[in-house]
Amino acid sequence: MSTATRLVLTADTHLPKRAKDLPAELWEAIEAADVVVHAGDWVDEATLDAFEARSRRLVACWGNNDGPGLRGRLPEVARVELDGLRLGVVHETGGRDGRERRMDAAHPGLDVLVFGHSHIPWDTTTPGGMRLLNPGSPTDRRRQPHCTYLTATAADGALVEVVLHRLSAAGPRVSGVRRR
Repeated sequence: MSTATRLVLTADTHLPKRAKDLPAELWEAIEAADVVVHAGDWVDEATLDAFEARSRRLVACWGNNDGPGLRGRLPEVARVELDGLRLGVVHETGGRDGRERRMDAAHPGLDVLVFGHSHIPWDTTTPGGMRLLNPGSPTDRRRQPHCTYLTATAADGALVEVVLHRLSAAGPRVSGVRRR
């Protein structure tokens, strides 16, 4: 009998510059998850400490806004296998045009690549079959209507039940991620 692994995917937390703390809904999701994935731009080491303390397992990388302390503690690219799913985490993937082909070339052998940087939720599949996911940002929506994060389930070598969670002042709203 196979087991399923519950994931929370986030990036671009930018604490304490963009917010003093993460939304309570995200902290609750982090504490309930089997694995938390963070695709960089923490900004401060206290945030990494909090994630490590509140996560059962953390898979993370550093981002372009992360200084030497965070870069000393985290890899530029993290890789892990979860229930047969080969998952990678990186902060930057470059511009959207040609992203799928670039990521196939840059990250061979992965089933899923989680990335950040743009603060724009993203869900596509590369020509090589790798799924690309960007959870957006829970603290800085930029040009997006909502701050966001993702949850998903890994089971039997596949990623299923990917859900985009929209955070707003009026309370959390949930929708499926629109595939491009």
